Amino acid sequence: MSPPPIAVTLGEPAGVGPEIIVKAWKSLQQSGPAFVAVGDAGVLARAAEPLGAQVLAIDGIEAAPDLFASALPVLHLPMAGRPRPGVPDAAAAPQVIAWIETAVGLAASGQARAVVTSPIAKHLLYGAGFKFPGHTEFIGDLTRRLPMTGVRGPVMMLMAGDLRVTLATIHEPLARVPGLITHEGIVRTGQVTAEALRRDFAIANPRLAVAALNPHAGEGGALGDEEIRIIAPAVEALKALGIDARGPAPADSLFHADSRRGFDAALCLYHDQALIPVKMLDFWGGVNVTLGLPVVRTSPDHGVAFDIAGRGIARADSLVAAIRLADQIAEHRARSSL
Repeated sequence: MSPPPIAVTLGEPAGVGPEIIVKAWKSLQQSGPAFVAVGDAGVLARAAEPLGAQVLAIDGIEAAPDLFASALPVLHLPMAGRPRPGVPDAAAAPQVIAWIETAVGLAASGQARAVVTSPIAKHLLYGAGFKFPGHTEFIGDLTRRLPMTGVRGPVMMLMAGDLRVTLATIHEPLARVPGLITHEGIVRTGQVTAEALRRDFAIANPRLAVAALNPHAGEGGALGDEEIRIIAPAVEALKALGIDARGPAPADSLFHADSRRGFDAALCLYHDQALIPVKMLDFWGGVNVTLGLPVVRTSPDHGVAFDIAGRGIARADSLVAAIRLADQIAEHRARSSL
């Protein structure tokens, strides 16, 4: 019997989501893993036409794995109107939100083995009642009542090549970051990261490197005292919990190849500290993973790209990598529960 499919949300219909989903299907249709798109089948059919791909609207996702080799299966949840590639329209917001909710519900019920979310334009969703900074926080809220073991997230992880990074703060203005860094926040992020490395990545004894905030890790307090007051004590607390953690490590020397061999994940303190090295290593193939959830969720590490939508040039590398990683994590979780 085939495993359940992965649920891939359509995302912003006027962005590159439709195109990269079709391209991901063409890349994976023979090898798998099988997935089902959750969204408007007509939008995907229009994206598929110039690529010579077949789209099949379905009412339930059980048959998706058997159909996958011959057509892109789409759980058809129609939207009002017809989106124009590259032209944002807030009228689509309720459907975009509903597609995410549906995919998460499928994973929560076991009908889908994981969720992969295509990019959304968050500013278009706020008028429809969306109250979250992004997918990570929204899916954390959707799954907050589902049972799970371990410390609950959500914690954002980015991956590229052999580098994994997690974030203690995410979408925050840089000026606010020092005030948002707390002992408790670093410890919780470290716990979620270590548990996910064991459960989702099959790393028996995960090693964490915790980045410093200030240049030269604060230079003994001369360049800032957050390392002394907050970060170093949090590292010691992680060690007391049995987690192999080190730091605070100067961020300017943390991400080169020799250093990366010394840890399984780096815990970073703000957005660009984590994302710059990820995108330098693999700009096209980076993947976003949400840790500490009862469902598996990944996404491509890029946005909606309105500027190239509908032009046929969007690359699906990151979405393909996200689908493959979701499949691997789901397999690791299944094995760990045996």
